[in-house]
Amino acid sequence: MPTEQPAWVLTRRQAIGARIRAAREHANLSQLALADRCGVDHKTVHRIEYGQSDPGLGLLIQIAHAVGVPLAELVR
Repeated sequence: MPTEQPAWVLTRRQAIGARIRAAREHANLSQLALADRCGVDHKTVHRIEYGQSDPGLGLLIQIAHAVGVPLAELVR
C-alpha cells in the first residue's frame, strides 16, 4: 500500500510545477507541444504543472531539455 506523503511534499511539487509552467510559457510552448516533445500525454504535463503528479527523473530531464532550462533551475 502506498503511504501518504507529508504536506510539504505537495507544496514542493506545486512549486516545481509552477517553475515548469513558467519555463514552458517562456519557451512559447503549449502543454500539448511540450507533451509532444517529451513523448507524454498533455494531461501528464498538466498534472505535473499543478503538482498532481510525481514525475520521474527521466521525464524531468526531458522537460528541462524541451524548455531549454537546466534541470537544477526547475527543481531548486
